[in-house]
Amino acid sequence: MKMDEVPLCLPSGHLPTSRKEMDALGWNQADVIFFSGDAYIDHPAFGTAVIARVLENAGLKVAVVPQPNWQDDLRDFKKLGEPKLFFAVNAGVMDSMVNRYTANKRTRSDDAYTPGGRANARPDRAVTVYSQILKRLYPNIPVVIGGIEASLRRLTHYDFWDDVLKPSILIDSGADYLVYGHGEKPIIALAECFISGDRDAICDIPQIAFTVPRNMSDKFGVDSIVLHSYEQCLDDKDKFGENFRIIETESNAFAAKRLLENCGDKTVIVNPPCPVQETEEIDEIYDLPFTRLPHPRYKDKPIPAYEMIKHSINIHRGCFGGCSFCTISAHQGKFIASRSEKSILDEVDKVINMPDFKGHISDLGGPAANMYRMGGKNKRACMICKKPSCLFPKICANLNIDHTPLLDLYSKVRRHPKVKRVSIGSGIRYDMFLDDKGFIDDTGKRYFETVMEHHVSGRLKVAPEHTSGRVLNSIRKPPFSLFVKLKAEFDKLNRQKGYRKQLIPYFISGLPHCREEDMKQLAAIMSQMNYHLEQVQSFTPTPMTLASTIFYTGKDPYSGEKIYVAKSKDERKKQQKYFFN
Repeated sequence: MKMDEVPLCLPSGHLPTSRKEMDALGWNQADVIFFSGDAYIDHPAFGTAVIARVLENAGLKVAVVPQPNWQDDLRDFKKLGEPKLFFAVNAGVMDSMVNRYTANKRTRSDDAYTPGGRANARPDRAVTVYSQILKRLYPNIPVVIGGIEASLRRLTHYDFWDDVLKPSILIDSGADYLVYGHGEKPIIALAECFISGDRDAICDIPQIAFTVPRNMSDKFGVDSIVLHSYEQCLDDKDKFGENFRIIETESNAFAAKRLLENCGDKTVIVNPPCPVQETEEIDEIYDLPFTRLPHPRYKDKPIPAYEMIKHSINIHRGCFGGCSFCTISAHQGKFIASRSEKSILDEVDKVINMPDFKGHISDLGGPAANMYRMGGKNKRACMICKKPSCLFPKICANLNIDHTPLLDLYSKVRRHPKVKRVSIGSGIRYDMFLDDKGFIDDTGKRYFETVMEHHVSGRLKVAPEHTSGRVLNSIRKPPFSLFVKLKAEFDKLNRQKGYRKQLIPYFISGLPHCREEDMKQLAAIMSQMNYHLEQVQSFTPTPMTLASTIFYTGKDPYSGEKIYVAKSKDERKKQQKYFFN
């Protein structure tokens, strides 16, 4: 791609969001126009900003339409006209249904990703709504969807909010292409194909999905896996469970296969993911010229989610925990991609130069706080492994759990003359440094002591999730006895060092296997441990997770075992009430 001789961003450093701003840059037409369910914040914690900056870095003119009004005359969808290449659509950082509804399906009264925290700035199933509008207004312009909402719906999935199976979001939305997971590589490859006019080459781009007429799908079947069709899954829940088992296995494979799924007269094609990003590749992304600020259009309207993360730094991607209710591995994968120390420390310099920085970095983390630079010792063993978790039922013998690189990084950030405090806001996996005998190794012990001394101001939040053994087995989490061990070490260090810090556990009701008596037992155990619970929630079945598959089918798709799930509103409320007794 060749950069045009025009400025690609505004004096503020942001990309244009209006016709007036495009005119100020001398643009007649953008190459790519983004439609997003979030406010436009040019910060690497927000997917729209990341993909837009990657495309801009490739020389493309990119515009953003944040939170378009879908209920009026659709002027927001028309104001920038047609892009030269394609429309890009996402629902925002969060799934729009999780964003808009509680676990009890009540409409939320606020939205952290909207200026002023205002609710109802995006529709239900925003990706589908935006895409349908764009295809109606501009039928000849490709629509590329992505982000977590599209990623988790790339194939037949269970929709908790309507309590039905839905087909791939490509079917309902009418979008042309879907990019799943972190989309930097595939979005650039797509742009290059659109520029060259080589539409046939798109079919071979990794980490994308698309549809073809069913009678033309045979050419994609070589060395591919053909899943049960959407219609077969509707007729037989066991077939949906079988599909999930294959999808999860291939999602966690080092070298996955292409997946095909028929729906009506179409076939959904899901190409295997890109190779895990190398350190140099992920550094290039985070080194792009983010302003780290909301667009000036928002003026004095604070955006709650931004206020929470603006001084945070992401140090890696991916999670090998494999928790059955979590969407991270389905979206980001289980293999860790870590940034270099230099890239992270360069971002520290950018943070301290922000006008409102007072010396506190709110997080150095990722999907899990302590997986930085971790992975298989023997890479060949990882290449043939398809297990969804490297930690359950026990830590893989091939997994490197050396916390030294993380400790070194923490030390270097703490020594920065303008950094007064560094918090670890991401979730810490204590099963990576503790077992039932104590600390697994010296680096794990030093990690725990360092976090307690330097990175916990008053409260350490961790997520045992439950106390019941069968529930914890079902969600691929360690036994509750490990939390008890953690609390013993926590209390011991408090006494030795004279700390007055608190350990705050996080729990979930309504999980697979969980009955009312399990919640009663949880409440009793917490009372015995003198805990008044505050970090609690009810399980929300989100697409493409093992727990949501069990919720829908009533079976473990791996073992075929029938599993109790609290499905009715009354059952779920009865379980949740034990949090507040």
